[in-house]
Amino acid sequence: MGDTSRTGRSQIRRLELFGTKGVVTRCRDFTARALADWGWTTAEPDVDRERADDVLLLVSEVVTNACLHAGGPRELVLRHEEGRLRVEVADGSPHAPARRPRAPSLPGGHGLMVLDRLAEEWGSTPLGAGKVVWLEVALPSWAERAHPPRARRSPESD
Repeated sequence: MGDTSRTGRSQIRRLELFGTKGVVTRCRDFTARALADWGWTTAEPDVDRERADDVLLLVSEVVTNACLHAGGPRELVLRHEEGRLRVEVADGSPHAPARRPRAPSLPGGHGLMVLDRLAEEWGSTPLGAGKVVWLEVALPSWAERAHPPRARRSPESD
């Protein structure tokens, strides 16, 4: 069972995991509920709703990688603060994610490429005998409010 903790405006949800059967679906469902609670799936701009879909794909990829290469995930942690999300997947393998050479036309093996394309940042951190693979994303509309584009001077104002 997952729990919810609040500290100021930040929220943390944790889901303990055991084994690999059905774990990707459990993690996607857990994440989808959290995103709905945090307003990511009911956001006005289409780009925000698309970002929520990206998060579900990213969770699927990270959890699948833990199943395939690390004996399965042990915990999924979602950290949300003011339109920004950090996803953490803990597993029992000390080996950091690494690309393996393969032809792009072959199925599978593209999880890290998905992380590169859709996550703003991602990496791994050692944790005990294992590691945590993490990624971070922000809602586009929030990022724009937090860092509005600089006012441009029009040629007419010169």
